Amino acid sequence: MKLKEDSSVQKLRGAYYTPLPLAEMMVKLFANRTDCKNVLEPSCGDGVFLDALIKADCIKQYADIDAVEIDRAEAKKVKERMKAYKNVKVINEDFFDFYRANKESVQYDLILGNPPYIRYQYLEEHQRKLMSDILTAQGMKANKLVNTWVGFIVSCVNMLSKNGKIAFVIPAEIMQVAYAEDLRLFLANNLSKITLITFEELVFPDIEQEIVAFIGEKGDEEKGIRIVELNNLEDLEPFDIEANGFQKLQHVHEKWTKYFTDVEENLLVKQIREDKRFQKLSDIALINVGITTGNNKYFSVERKIVEKYQMQNVVRPLIGRSSHANSIYFKHEDWMQNVNKNKAAYLIDFPDVEYKHYPKKHKEYIKMGEKNGENKGYKCSIRDRWYRIPSIWVPDAFFLRRNNLYPKFVLNQCEAVSTDTMHRIKFNEGIEPERAILSYYNSISFAFTELCGRSYGGGVLEILPGEVGNIYVPKLDALPIEEIRELLRQIDSIVRNNQNIEDALDIADKKILVDTFGFEQKVCEDARRIWKKLQRRRLNRG
Repeated sequence: MKLKEDSSVQKLRGAYYTPLPLAEMMVKLFANRTDCKNVLEPSCGDGVFLDALIKADCIKQYADIDAVEIDRAEAKKVKERMKAYKNVKVINEDFFDFYRANKESVQYDLILGNPPYIRYQYLEEHQRKLMSDILTAQGMKANKLVNTWVGFIVSCVNMLSKNGKIAFVIPAEIMQVAYAEDLRLFLANNLSKITLITFEELVFPDIEQEIVAFIGEKGDEEKGIRIVELNNLEDLEPFDIEANGFQKLQHVHEKWTKYFTDVEENLLVKQIREDKRFQKLSDIALINVGITTGNNKYFSVERKIVEKYQMQNVVRPLIGRSSHANSIYFKHEDWMQNVNKNKAAYLIDFPDVEYKHYPKKHKEYIKMGEKNGENKGYKCSIRDRWYRIPSIWVPDAFFLRRNNLYPKFVLNQCEAVSTDTMHRIKFNEGIEPERAILSYYNSISFAFTELCGRSYGGGVLEILPGEVGNIYVPKLDALPIEEIRELLRQIDSIVRNNQNIEDALDIADKKILVDTFGFEQKVCEDARRIWKKLQRRRLNRG
């Protein structure tokens, strides 16, 4: 993490200016609306939205336009450029201060902008306090994960008139990240229409920040939410926003990525959730993050380090990276393959005995770590003894945290442990591990994985323990264990040999969903389509 004093002025201000074509598109949506009298631009930057209003030949139709900008130099330049327009007022002020002073007295019919993307740690203390007050006043949580754009959008929605409209450029993470969960519910409760325009290509490539154009409208008639998917800014010119219909928006804490699927696909998801033949993974297992070593490089070691420091009796078999798991079983021979390839396949687990009783070679390794500063990281520094990793236990299975094509659910057959690149699974009493593992490998459960997880840069799918727990899997109690093992053998062979995972899904769908559960083949195809659609969307951004 960079310290504040090491960060660029641009990062501290969160100032990444909106491309003019995007600003023009957002302005055009409201250019002919006669019900918009006054306008707010809460973080005007270089004035691109004002330029878009000029280009659309509608800047003069508004009675008042307030443009707020915290940077004095930028505000001065914009004010000079806009001096011909008497209805434009450029205000050099922190927007949170502006909001506090005007929230009770001013409402706007149209709010346009690209709020700053500033992490909590880069805010001044008074800004943190103001944003916290804004969020908690709406019953929302304020924590160190919340970015300033969240405070901006909440404030601006509060300043909208009865039928007001808002159009913002914001990070696409609004649709999925946990810290925006309260925000999504707030927007669902306060807006009658929500439109999200997404782009497969990066609009801000310099910061690798995926963005969406968020358009919200107040009103008496609730329409819901719609998502419009475009390739890039060039697609803005010909597209018709009204060609996309709205879906009913649930007034609950949820991810909005589900609305990338259509009404029929969402109906299938709802039916599975209500089908008593399915259960969530959290119903059958404890799902926990992998071991937080505090310093994987120091505690995850290869065989030559174990031998050099004579640590054979204080190490455990380890899956340290997702690439270490090449199948749906992790057996002793799989672990030994990693060992023989000189991978960091051992985790150091120093015993809970007094340091003076440690062998000389173990003390040498600890002293070497202290000499190199390995003990100074936060997680290590807060321990009573920095070299002893807490919460080490052997799970029944592993679930990969970050994935490319699909996650692997891996049965632990050699007493291995894992770092936090994997989640640890401990099955409830009475749950047969092999049944549980097989229950995941089908098109329905793969679709839920994409729906529950979130995508990040490079097209990676990340799924956290609580999200793994929300994946629905079929109950396989009626399937004989011999058939379970034969299906696992076939699937394992496909995974081990890097064959197409859809071959494995074909086998499992036919045997489990069609033959055992009596689903029509179309259900399998529809679930597969959901999985492939969401997978393709994130991979295209990789």
